[in-house]
Amino acid sequence: MARMLRFQRVVLGISGGVDSAVSALLLKRKGYEVIGVFMRNWDIKDEKGHCQNDVDAEDAEWICRRLDIPFQEVNFVKEYWNDVFTYMVEEYKAGFTPNPDILCNKNMKFSTFLQYAQDVHSTEVIATGHYARNSFGEDLEYYDPNTGARLLQGIDRWKDQTFYLSQIPQKSLQQTMFPLGDYTKDVVRKIAENARLDRVAHKKDSTGICFIGTRNFQDFISEYIEDKPGDFIDLDTREVVGHHQGIHQWTLGQRCLIPGMKQAYYVAEKDKDSGHIFVVAGADHPALYSSTLFTEPFYWICGPPTQLFTEGQFECMFRFQHTHPLVPCVITTHTNNPWHRSPTSNNMVISLAEPLRAITPGQFAVLYSGDECLGSSRIIRAGPSLYTLNINDCRTRILKEREETKSLVCTQKLKVNTKRPESSDE
Repeated sequence: MARMLRFQRVVLGISGGVDSAVSALLLKRKGYEVIGVFMRNWDIKDEKGHCQNDVDAEDAEWICRRLDIPFQEVNFVKEYWNDVFTYMVEEYKAGFTPNPDILCNKNMKFSTFLQYAQDVHSTEVIATGHYARNSFGEDLEYYDPNTGARLLQGIDRWKDQTFYLSQIPQKSLQQTMFPLGDYTKDVVRKIAENARLDRVAHKKDSTGICFIGTRNFQDFISEYIEDKPGDFIDLDTREVVGHHQGIHQWTLGQRCLIPGMKQAYYVAEKDKDSGHIFVVAGADHPALYSSTLFTEPFYWICGPPTQLFTEGQFECMFRFQHTHPLVPCVITTHTNNPWHRSPTSNNMVISLAEPLRAITPGQFAVLYSGDECLGSSRIIRAGPSLYTLNINDCRTRILKEREETKSLVCTQKLKVNTKRPESSDE
């Protein structure tokens, strides 16, 4: 006997990919009235006159025809520009590296889109193809507006997308279904094959920032931010080793292809005021690693852990990039960490169990406890690097090695310049 559904109509955000296609299929098989809505958030063509949104919209419409469900397209270009893209540009101008995907989910899919679904289609709930789970249940069968919903990781830990949902509004989470939460990507593709959704069954997953496409990021961002040339400065020697067109084109940990340099340099620090970018030789230079970071006040999806305020700290798991392994950490309130005070009040200090590479201001610190994604906060800055702290005498050793190398090169040049040419007289 089929289980009674708490809700009858579901508006699904259909993107034109296999994940939202299978989500629609699973919802329809359960007996929901499914309406597929494609969100057009970007309408500017790339340098080849191509717009990926057009292709995805065609695929989304094909999926809805194939599944015999209504299809609609809604234009959110203006909203996306104002609430996501403009913010992104301002962050790059300020020398930060933002995460537009997290902001898109917060401001568009689980705010603007949810409101659209409620106003236009008179539905109480929406669904997306994210690999995540809701503590209210797959069909929101445990729905209770008087209790908070918790965001749980998807069964497929590799595809889990709770990182990108870490700023989801609590009210929105209470009204969102994640049909793929208990599925792996391989199974999802097989379901699509068996349902003859051949057009998207093996469609490549979208990666990177959607509106950039195949363009070089530095060329793209320079269309919106004026170039402000500066110097690449070797952090160890304080010598100028190259030049750049603006700090907005570079992020921490990124390799710099500096002409004339035999060694590979990587971005260690950016100085917005001077326009200098300090670089280090080697991808694993200790200046790239830190074990503490400072964040803005945290957004807790289902409220802050009581232990954080009763004891002043809380142990959990941390990541700041989607594919990075989770790392144990201790999060401490500003007032309870006198050793790591920050100029911003009400912020948090995160101490990591192990140093991480290129902790990047502007990105999001996302916290987990067990299966639950607790929430996230924008990173203000990393704490002192291993290089700054001279852990295991690393700075002393590196500076000594650099000085010895410099002396050796000078000696060799001197020998070459002072060597007298042999006489040709007989």
